[in-house]
Amino acid sequence: EIREWILHRSEADSLGAASMNRELSSLRSFFRWLLHTGHVEKDITSRIPALKTPHRLPAFVPESRMTAIVGDCETDSDDPIRERDSLVILMLYACGLRLAELIGIDRSDFSDDYRTLRIRGKGDKDRIIPVMEFVREKILRYLDLIQRQNICKSGEKALFLTVKGERVSRTAIYRIVQRELGRGGVQGKKSPHVLRHTFATHLLNGGADMREIQELLGHASLQATQVYTHNSIARLREVYAKAHPREKGGK
Repeated sequence: EIREWILHRSEADSLGAASMNRELSSLRSFFRWLLHTGHVEKDITSRIPALKTPHRLPAFVPESRMTAIVGDCETDSDDPIRERDSLVILMLYACGLRLAELIGIDRSDFSDDYRTLRIRGKGDKDRIIPVMEFVREKILRYLDLIQRQNICKSGEKALFLTVKGERVSRTAIYRIVQRELGRGGVQGKKSPHVLRHTFATHLLNGGADMREIQELLGHASLQATQVYTHNSIARLREVYAKAHPREKGGK
């Protein structure tokens, strides 16, 4: 009967696998409670497997469009908030950071010369990542502006500050990313994680080793990093179709 209910919900109500799995989880919890309280003698949901969800490739910004966005972000401004927003985009893309990692950066997390950055990742695992020169220049300019305009006069240690000198929120970062990527002509999903995916995909397409990308991303296992090989394979197929003499000759 439960299998029939699953079929009905998925077909008649047009529910996807992920939505059905959430309903199944609630149903399992209910039956565990029934079993625990003695209302039923057997949990009939225990042997029903979760539905397979379709595998989606990570969204990323094409290199040509990202190059234009980075160029806009590198343009200097005397407005510290504008410089902050540009730095948010540059660091998400150039460092491959998670949203929580970006928000959690303190000014003291940089080396003395601002060429490396200590990141506190998942599971309180620290990693050291290099800071590219174009990002370093923007960091130094931003720090100079917030110092001269007394934005960091409070005891707040955060790198990214509001106009009141407080650490920026997750919502604020999301809005910055959505606005800047939208301004750059990016279609579809626009989020901090899209820039992290873009970082990894562009590195892989440029010939970086998978293990090196894993270390830069702070992934605990290589399996989490290997999802980006699908994007790279798609790119290789495109190159093959355009460049291989047999493929060109067959058209």
